[in-house]
Amino acid sequence: MILLGACAGWSLITAAVHDGRPEGVLLAVLAVAAGHAVGRVSGALLPVAAPCAGAAAGVTLAVALPGLSVGARYTAPLGHAGGTAALLALATGAVCGAAWATPVPELRLVLRLPAVAIVPAGAVLGSPAGCAASAAVLLCSLAAGRASRRGVWLLGLATVAALTAGTAWALAARVLPGGLARLLEDRLGAHRVALWQDALRLAGRDRGLGVGPGRFGELAGTAPPALSADGRPHSALLQLAAEQGVVGVLLCVAVFCWVLHALWRSPRSTPVVLTAGAALTALAAFAAVSDALSFTTVTVGAGLLAGWATARPWAHRGAEPRL
Repeated sequence: MILLGACAGWSLITAAVHDGRPEGVLLAVLAVAAGHAVGRVSGALLPVAAPCAGAAAGVTLAVALPGLSVGARYTAPLGHAGGTAALLALATGAVCGAAWATPVPELRLVLRLPAVAIVPAGAVLGSPAGCAASAAVLLCSLAAGRASRRGVWLLGLATVAALTAGTAWALAARVLPGGLARLLEDRLGAHRVALWQDALRLAGRDRGLGVGPGRFGELAGTAPPALSADGRPHSALLQLAAEQGVVGVLLCVAVFCWVLHALWRSPRSTPVVLTAGAALTALAAFAAVSDALSFTTVTVGAGLLAGWATARPWAHRGAEPRL
């Protein structure tokens, strides 16, 4: 809560200095905090049913609201793919965690069937990234059953998130080798990379305070206007660097590190913890290369999953965490 409060407070400070609009950041912080609180309570009372219900709600939202938001600001060419993919990954993590939470082997097998169904659902919804992420979370969940020490696995997940964010930053800074840079730019889209370069250029204006929350769309000038119509560079890390400076980036990284630490100390079983960690790492990767965190459904889902994975079920109040 201290870190989330610091994120909200810093956005207000930078907004006051540069006449920015911190409402988006404040809404995201509120969504994560509310989701986490609900996840802790529901996870303690219903450690199997609550994640299952959350997964069903996540998939329903991805299907019923393909844009995840009304209006034209999430249209092509950048679109809402990151939000849909993140929602599917979180839903897979929730239902797989519920499967590990039940002590009944037969029910565990039944609960994995929806997770298997979510994988092709990503392809049906036009989200190959969601399909791949859901498959990765499912495979990590199955492998977590043989994990003995969660700390090493969580460190590996943190490394994956750091490599993804570092690669996006390096691509924007044009420091990658030419062949690799062209390959990644072809995969991600030249328009997306142009927005990242705009964000990095704005970050250089004021590394301490940034240009102010919500002001990227006003000040970015390199990318075509049609690409920056939603006012975001489609990378949470680069957006924070541009709008809130180094402190904003450090606070975001600190929140993710705290989540991994909370999972490490969680009283839940190691497979449950690592499954949630894999899904949240997928979200972190999507946030580094898309606008996944711009959708309230995604931020609430992230808070819920973290809450379910760190809740202490009433039936196991005396359980000690397995490190």
